[in-house]
Amino acid sequence: MTYTLPSREAIVATAHESISRGSKSFAAASLLFDKPTRERAWLLYAWCRRCDDIADGQDHGHGMTVVDDAPARLVALSAMTEQALAGEVVGEPAFDALRIFAAETRLPKRFARDLVEGFALDAREWRPRSENDLYKYCYHVAGVVGCMMAIAMGVDPDDEDTLDRACDLGMAFQLANIARDVEEDDRVGRCYLPEEWLVEMDFPPGQHMKPPFRSRLAVLTRRMADRAAAFEASAREGTPALSFRSAWAVLSAAGIYGAIGRTVAARGEHAWDHRVTTSGMQKLGFIVTAAREAARRDTLYPRTVRDARLWTRPRV
Repeated sequence: MTYTLPSREAIVATAHESISRGSKSFAAASLLFDKPTRERAWLLYAWCRRCDDIADGQDHGHGMTVVDDAPARLVALSAMTEQALAGEVVGEPAFDALRIFAAETRLPKRFARDLVEGFALDAREWRPRSENDLYKYCYHVAGVVGCMMAIAMGVDPDDEDTLDRACDLGMAFQLANIARDVEEDDRVGRCYLPEEWLVEMDFPPGQHMKPPFRSRLAVLTRRMADRAAAFEASAREGTPALSFRSAWAVLSAAGIYGAIGRTVAARGEHAWDHRVTTSGMQKLGFIVTAAREAARRDTLYPRTVRDARLWTRPRV
């Protein structure tokens, strides 16, 4: 039987379905891009989502399970990623999406490999000991995605400063996610709160989700929300380097995810009674606000020297 190579249009359509199922927030923000950028965002998302699903035994980010073959899963997704980066047809839509994305954007291969390293950290059941370790993890699973998204928007791969700002937004997103998903992660035996923070708050080992310690946990999630806000503020200063529509999408996503982190912090010890989300109307409000911000981005977010206190992504 002869294998028929799916068209770019077919792979883009599959990628659109993936983002629609996997993240309503990112799907909504992606519609603000011009068509070429939007399609590349979908292609990139599809690959990231599929890697995450393979690593964690999920379906479009839902139903995380404990997997007993994590190293084998890592080998498989790494091998397919390398095929895609080499320009070879993989036969798996999400990895062929990466193949198309990389070819169209001059994607530095190190960025895709840095994301795979994030899955390797989880496969090794790695845990952050220090705050610096936490940032390392956030980079490998989200900050580097910010870099790749910037390239999808037309940022030159050699524009290190703008890529730093894009990385900062991914860092902010991941910190908000970790704060929100502490309980969900605990159910599958994971904890991304630095060990030094847990010792500082005098948590008994493995007991951070127990009701008697929720008030202490709330202190740490407020801290995480503050760190996320600092990265978000830095990221906003990168938007003048983008087109209006790209800046609009980025600022919309920043508003939506920033609200998640702030809500987790505001709920305190009740933050995990119900999963924190943003409603459709709230998303619309952030999108409207972001349009005004994007129109005035040169005035609102003048480029300054990046805060030296912020963690900085690794260079080659």
